[in-house]
Formats: sequence, structure tokens, C-alpha cells
Amino acid sequence: MTKDQLVAYSLKYDGESYEIEKALARQEPYEQLLDLPKVICILDEAYPESLRKLSKPPYVLYYKGDLNLLKRDAVSIVGSRKPIVYAINQTQRIVNLLANEYVIVSGLAKGIDALAHSEALKVNTTIAVLGCGIDYVYPSENQALYRSIEENGLILSEYPNLSLPLKHHFPHRNRIVAALGKTVIVIQADLKSGTMITVNEALNLGKEVYTIPYELSSIEGQGCNLLIQQGANMILEDDDILSI
Repeated sequence: MTKDQLVAYSLKYDGESYEIEKALARQEPYEQLLDLPKVICILDEAYPESLRKLSKPPYVLYYKGDLNLLKRDAVSIVGSRKPIVYAINQTQRIVNLLANEYVIVSGLAKGIDALAHSEALKVNTTIAVLGCGIDYVYPSENQALYRSIEENGLILSEYPNLSLPLKHHFPHRNRIVAALGKTVIVIQADLKSGTMITVNEALNLGKEVYTIPYELSSIEGQGCNLLIQQGANMILEDDDILSI
């Protein structure tokens, strides 16, 4: 297995890890690449150890921005695409307290993800993990934010070029978001939220999970309250955030 081989398979199969794995198993012939795209692969010394601990680590990660951010301590922040005012306010509070010390990691989705990135950029920097090709901005409303992160942070994707934002890409993206942070903070999640996939990945990696409490009548926060019931760390005061 070589870096050229992994990147060639990744480009051929749009970053789909199961296809790359099958190509490796049969040692499928590949064309030598004349010019490698900007990638970091599992064979590289700079590849994050936290990603190696995943049950299915990405073979190849395409990137834009400052790859050195992978060497810094990070906290992952995740939540709903349709945040309520309480969640927006809590995101701003938490990011503003953490961003000086930690790189903020999220998934560049609508709602909490986008807010976490934008708030982090006001203070320091951020890492965005995509569920689509590295050159595909999704959702389109995040065009300006994407450019800001490219210039002042780091964008990662295991999908090359303009690979589409297919539904199954997002759980795969979530495992990378979970792995890159020393802890995961859940801002808003209902019981069936995709955010809970990120939480499960974090727990599988032995990471601490933090969340905020919601009123019992709040459908939007049922997932957060369940996490607290199951033993997640509860954020109430600023000291709870700073203790991270």
C-alpha cells in the first residue's frame, strides 16, 4: 500500500472507503498520479493519531487551509440545523470561552455547526469537516464561511473534488468530527438527531461528552436531556466550560 495508490483509488471511487478497501484487497491496478492533490493519508506521519483509533479511519483526507491545526488541542461542537434561541446563545457563550485555548471543530452544516465556526473565527480559528467533496460548498449559504475557514482555518473531507453531499456521507463525516476533538459538546439534539451519531462515535473512542440541559417540555432538547440522564457532563456555569 502506497500513498499514490490510496489517492488514486480515492479519486476513482469518490472517497468511498468501502470501495477503496475492496480495491486494496484485490490490489487493483492504478495509474501513477503526476500531481497529487492536497491530501494527508493514513500512511503519513502527520496523520492524526485520534483518527487512527477509529474502527474505520479515513484512508485519505483532502484539505484546504492550515494543516498544522491538526497538531493543536481541539474541541468538537455539534448540534441541530434548526437551533432555537437558547441554543444559539449557548453556542456563542461556549465558543467564546473555549476558542482562545482550543481549535473548534464542527461539520459546516446549517445552524449550530455554522455558528460555532463563525464564532470561533472571531476569536481564533476552526476546523470544518465536510460530508461532500472538498470543492463542494454545502449548504450553498455557507459560501462566505467556507472561504473564511479556507483562509483562516482548515477544511477537511475524505471526499475529493465535487463529490455530492450524499446522505450516507454525513454519518461518516461525524466520526471524524468526533475523533478530532478531545471532547464533544452537544448544543441541541432531539432524540432522532444525527448529532447522536457523533456522540456514539465519541463514546466509542472513550471521549468525554458535554451538553446543556433543556426544559422537560422542549422537544428540541430531548436528546441533550437523555445524554445527561445517561451520564454526560452537564454545562451550567462558565466554570463548567472552563473545566474542559
